[in-house]
Amino acid sequence: MQYSLGIILNTLLIIVSTAIISFSFGRFSECITFLLCFCILRLSSGGFHLKTALACNIVTIFLSTVLPSFITVSNSTLWIANVLSLIIIVTFAPNPDRNTRIPTSIYPLLKLVSIALVSSNFFLQSTVIGIAFLVQSLTVIPWTRRRTQ
Repeated sequence: MQYSLGIILNTLLIIVSTAIISFSFGRFSECITFLLCFCILRLSSGGFHLKTALACNIVTIFLSTVLPSFITVSNSTLWIANVLSLIIIVTFAPNPDRNTRIPTSIYPLLKLVSIALVSSNFFLQSTVIGIAFLVQSLTVIPWTRRRTQ
């Protein structure tokens, strides 16, 4: 119960902090879109976890407020980001936490959902969504070898 409450409170902290900061910068819709797309792709693709919840909170708030507020990309750069995200997702997703209780039998479905999400931005052509998907896809890459136990 304490674990579940911690997850809920951390999630609320990220959402409320992002909302307040982005509203003060006048970039509310962009930052909330980034956060939403980042989180939805993360649910299906998994990814790297930081060592503490506090570190996760700080990094997520930072990414979801700074990137959509200050980064703009050209159409060709967005296309490259979309292709790169798709290649990473096809290659490495899903990459769930080792403590996850997701049955491996649904991994192919999670991969398909992740591919569909990333592919949707080829049609939407949203810079904010493209950046969110690229950042999240980078967390799926297994940068270090997993230890076998």
